[in-house]
Amino acid sequence: MARIAVLGSGSGSNFQSLYETFGDKIVLVISDQPGAGILEKARRAGIPAVVEKGGFDLCARILDHLEGIDLVCLAGFMRLVKEPLLSAFPHRILNIHPSLLPKYPGLGAWEQAVLDEASESGCTVHYVDAGMDTGEVILQAEVPVLPGDTPESLHERIQVEEHRIYPLAVKSCLARITDEV
Repeated sequence: MARIAVLGSGSGSNFQSLYETFGDKIVLVISDQPGAGILEKARRAGIPAVVEKGGFDLCARILDHLEGIDLVCLAGFMRLVKEPLLSAFPHRILNIHPSLLPKYPGLGAWEQAVLDEASESGCTVHYVDAGMDTGEVILQAEVPVLPGDTPESLHERIQVEEHRIYPLAVKSCLARITDEV
């Protein structure tokens, strides 16, 4: 059975959508924020949860917890993933980002879309590489920017699509990993 670790810094809404689909496969949650909601959601689900605060060696310390893990899913993890984690999990670290990459990488993507008066936004699941939201795209979903949208209303609709496509992308990646074994 595949084993998934989820890394997150926030409330854990994307973790929750993954847990609803892959609950038996998620075996660890790691956060860099001691008060993050994702930690409480993991504990309520009976999943071990670890806090690793930031620092220059954060990725090395995270890697120490990932023995036996097949896939790493970022769910609102607000840190750049670096070596040695990238080399340890090539094409096995996924991220969900609230824009149609390559548009609006980084923070506040939904705010940027509203400020730019874009006609559409959305979300992207991609492989993580050394850049900021530059990895190969796995799956995207479009969300229209409606007249009168605020950053908050757009973000809310984007999250609905995030919760729909992230499990689909994870399922696809798990199938690829299983085929490789």
